[in-house]
Amino acid sequence: MSAVLRAEALRFAWPGAAASCIDIEQLEIEAGEAVFLHGPSGCGKSTLLSLLAGVLVADAGRVALLGQDWAALSGAARDRQRVAHVGYIFQQFNLLPYLSVLDNVLLPCRFSARRREQAAREGGARAQAARLLEDMGLSQALWKRQAMQLSVGQQQRVAAARALIGHPEVVIADEPTSALDEDRREAFLDVLVEACRANRSALVFVSHDQRIAARFGRHLLLPEINRAAELAQP
Repeated sequence: MSAVLRAEALRFAWPGAAASCIDIEQLEIEAGEAVFLHGPSGCGKSTLLSLLAGVLVADAGRVALLGQDWAALSGAARDRQRVAHVGYIFQQFNLLPYLSVLDNVLLPCRFSARRREQAAREGGARAQAARLLEDMGLSQALWKRQAMQLSVGQQQRVAAARALIGHPEVVIADEPTSALDEDRREAFLDVLVEACRANRSALVFVSHDQRIAARFGRHLLLPEINRAAELAQP
């Protein structure tokens, strides 16, 4: 296996903060690997995901996706790299509220030729979007609705379908099951984990829910690798 994500001597502090919130010597995520990342609130989980995806840029050290250092790219180039290679399920979903469900799922294919070409291998972007929405338990009657008309749990599943379309090399999921009941959670995980396995996409999954940890091949307790979290403990 080869690393699709690699962090080395990674440091990050929020502006105005007295100390770093991320201080990680080394972290590698392999192609096809399913990683369960957990830890107490405030230990830097969401911040680390943003650094891995190039949403934030490290103050020191290096974070590379497919060998490309995020810090070496302009903001626009980071956006292009991210949409081409990363599916991100944000904690707040980040759906475009006035777009339809289907159009939200199709967004990565509008902005990335690579994702569009990958979807074309499964009959085209619309066909793949339809299959993902069906797999997520979202009926066709919902597909033309504006995203803001959906329940929180439905929006969460739309965001997951958007992350998976076009087979990105990395899928990053920040608490993606928080609004789902037990049955929906299990069905959601079936689709997400199997899609990543089938496409050899690395999956980095943050959750407080230890009941689902057994689905993942590797577990990371963030305070064990993040020295800034250790220093912050009383």
